[in-house]
Amino acid sequence: MPAENPAAGNLDDDDYPAYTMGRAAAVLGTTPAFLRALGEAKLITPLRSEGGHRRYSRYQLRIAARARELVDQGTPVEAACRIIILEDQLEEALRLNEEMRGTTDDSGTGGNP
Repeated sequence: MPAENPAAGNLDDDDYPAYTMGRAAAVLGTTPAFLRALGEAKLITPLRSEGGHRRYSRYQLRIAARARELVDQGTPVEAACRIIILEDQLEEALRLNEEMRGTTDDSGTGGNP
């Protein structure tokens, strides 16, 4: 009976750091330097392997792809990273606002009569 691969179950996890820097750059059609720039701008923080190599998750690749779209449209890398961070913060604030409205409306103390 073959040994089970414990990492195999993680491949469906969006946060599992499955991509090396080279593979991530190839998937995005960019360079490792671009990924390093996103890290320096604190847009994404790759996990590190035991050997210290950067590893990226699918979630991080989606963020990097959005940054690449903005850069391809002429936005400087630092500005693209800031835009994405602000978009993320806005989305979270809207989600929390909606959640609070639902909580208030459910208690009978909010909402319009």
